[in-house]
Amino acid sequence: MPVEPDIARIAATVGDASRIRMLVLLMEGRALTAKELALGAGIEPGTATSHLKRLVDDGLLESAAQGRHKYFRFASEQVAQLVESLMRVAPKRAGQPAAKADEPIRRARFCYDHLAGSLGTGLLAMLLRRRWLQADTADSRQLLLTTPGEKALRTLGLDLDALRGKRRQLACTCLDWSERRDHLGGALGAALALHFTQQGWIERRKHSRVVQVSAEGTAQFGRMGIKLPA
Repeated sequence: MPVEPDIARIAATVGDASRIRMLVLLMEGRALTAKELALGAGIEPGTATSHLKRLVDDGLLESAAQGRHKYFRFASEQVAQLVESLMRVAPKRAGQPAAKADEPIRRARFCYDHLAGSLGTGLLAMLLRRRWLQADTADSRQLLLTTPGEKALRTLGLDLDALRGKRRQLACTCLDWSERRDHLGGALGAALALHFTQQGWIERRKHSRVVQVSAEGTAQFGRMGIKLPA
């Protein structure tokens, strides 16, 4: 008889205020030290150590030592999707002003290592509209790369063979917490975000998930049919 997942255990782990603050910090996509996570979560380093052990033991984080420091990052893309889902359903903080559609974090941001906000949802809509991607009838969250899509993305310089060799999904949908529509996740979503960064079309703000779109990027995205809030 198959053993059911221990959902209650994971719920208790992410339900702690300090631990969820650490997870939100890691949505930037950068690996962080225990000290950085403690500072960001507003707790003492000794307390952070026990919280990080719990997150690692439950498979949400992984760690790697480099020199004198140990760095923590998400154990998988699914953890980032979990945190994004919690952001989508969480109520607004008391006294927090209503969000505006043109706020930078809603316009363009990183969701772990792929694009979210208006830019991310617009990108996926464009890929589907051009039929470079199509929905997988066997799994509504999975996306299939079409022959025209493969040709177009290789023309951009993407190494699709390498992307298929990664230990993650090639392309999948991820429901955006601010837009309430899907953006593109998976190895392809990460590769396109990196490509746009290398082209100078977008730039991530330091120590933030917010993405700044350059004048060239605005023009290029406009030619693709991706319209961003002014």
